[in-house]
Amino acid sequence: MNNRSNDNPSPEDEGIRLAKRVAAMAGVSRREAELLIENGTVRVDGVPALLPQSRVQPHQKVEIEAGAKPEPIVPVTLLLYKPAGMATDVAHRLLVAANHHEPERAGQRFLPVHAKGQHCMTPLETGASGLVVYTQEFRIERKLQEDAGILEHEVMVDVAGAVSPEVLARLERSPARVSIGRQADDQTGLRFALKGARPGQIANICDTVDLRILAMRRIRIGRVPLAGLQPGQWRYLAPHERF
Repeated sequence: MNNRSNDNPSPEDEGIRLAKRVAAMAGVSRREAELLIENGTVRVDGVPALLPQSRVQPHQKVEIEAGAKPEPIVPVTLLLYKPAGMATDVAHRLLVAANHHEPERAGQRFLPVHAKGQHCMTPLETGASGLVVYTQEFRIERKLQEDAGILEHEVMVDVAGAVSPEVLARLERSPARVSIGRQADDQTGLRFALKGARPGQIANICDTVDLRILAMRRIRIGRVPLAGLQPGQWRYLAPHERF
């Protein structure tokens, strides 16, 4: 008689860890099996399997891509278009496959490990939108830290009302280079270029000349632009791009 409760499945019912199954199939260590999985070279019943800790049943078909090698995954840097209203410390939740910039998907496979351990190097105010950099790469992290005071940030700022030549002249005496991008009776678009920009700094500059900010969007950090992304989307920093 079997007294086992349906609420307490046996280890056999739960299957075995995918990494253990792959290790046995490929004749490699458990860590090497995890790398094969994390590199996207393993399929379960024809579907890519990216989580080494997932469990598989004996009847499920596990395949390893021909010629696959258990190579360490190269660290990456991700560029996110943070939407306005989202705090930077939760914006990393947008770094998922569904938000990967569509044109880039065909040539760059997203792996879940690419989103792990990402450090945000360029925070933004919650109310602001625009380019935010996340990185796993030590060289990028060091570059953004060491050059934080000289790296130029370009920010588009919409303010209420028209901006007079006198106000613009006062803005030009601030640490930022400021120019008018567009102007109407009810709203003006200003372009700020500011080295070593800190959250809240542009708002403080606008406060000194009694300008009310309607929206802020960072469009460039150093030589890396936001171009092409929509709010909530992200892409990889390309090998040729330099901050």
